[in-house]
Amino acid sequence: MNWIILVVAGFFEVAFAFCLGKAKETIGNEMYLWYVGFLVTLVISMGLLIKATQTLPIGTAYAVWTGIGAVGTVLVGILVFKEPATFLRLLFLTTLIGSIVGLKAVSAH
Repeated sequence: MNWIILVVAGFFEVAFAFCLGKAKETIGNEMYLWYVGFLVTLVISMGLLIKATQTLPIGTAYAVWTGIGAVGTVLVGILVFKEPATFLRLLFLTTLIGSIVGLKAVSAH
């Protein structure tokens, strides 16, 4: 169950990075709403990470959490914010995904 919580926490990490990107693109009250979204998703992500690390090894949990956030944020950047999807970017993204899967596979929990 805590692996599911950890994955959801990683998705909320992607959400707070998305909110930062949207806040950068807007002005006025809309910008502040995106910053509120950032704070809300940040608190949820951290809370779920704390919950997951109660039974998962901290090193593995943190690496998986940041990995999900990194992969998700790069994909959001490419798909939503029209960042370049170069061969090398996608290659390193693939190796990062492989590392996350590897950490999960060798974890004792």
